[in-house]
Amino acid sequence: MITVGLTGSIGMGKSTVAAMFAEEGASVWDADAAVRRLYAPGAAGYLAVKERFPEAIGPDGVDREKLSALVLNDAVRLAELEALVHPLVGADRGAFIDEAARAGAEVVVLDIPLLFEKGAEKFFDAVVVVSAPAEAQRARVLARPGMTEMKFRSILMKQTPDAEKRRRADFVIDTGASLAETRAQVAEVMKALRARA
Repeated sequence: MITVGLTGSIGMGKSTVAAMFAEEGASVWDADAAVRRLYAPGAAGYLAVKERFPEAIGPDGVDREKLSALVLNDAVRLAELEALVHPLVGADRGAFIDEAARAGAEVVVLDIPLLFEKGAEKFFDAVVVVSAPAEAQRARVLARPGMTEMKFRSILMKQTPDAEKRRRADFVIDTGASLAETRAQVAEVMKALRARA
């Protein structure tokens, strides 16, 4: 089994590429989906956040918008949140890898937004970076509900620059063109990964 870290800056099309890897037969774990599960009412992440950030709790669990606003420009509170949530996300990821191994998966793709920022690349057999031209990235991100230019800049400042991610990647998938072209790149990468496995 080969483990692949899939990453890319905000608005690069990582979720779309992750879905394409799943279509190609990879077992795919999504960090955002794991956080959504953990933030559901009664889940471990919900209980941890409720204790430390009660103002971020809504009727459907943790309100991620409110939580983001609380920690966005506060390094201390962000570190507190990460200390609560990251171990839970790590446990979820570990359980997924174990299950995939038991099921005989050939290629396991782990969609991890802050892969390089957290120094996690060393835990994978290969790293795939999803990238797109800066103008495409900006247009995609600013089209999101609740996104502002200031919030976008703040997020970008916390992320490893795209050029650096591309340099450190084993494979780069460019999402700046058509979906068909992106899908073809994913198929090529999967072929290379299967050859390694």
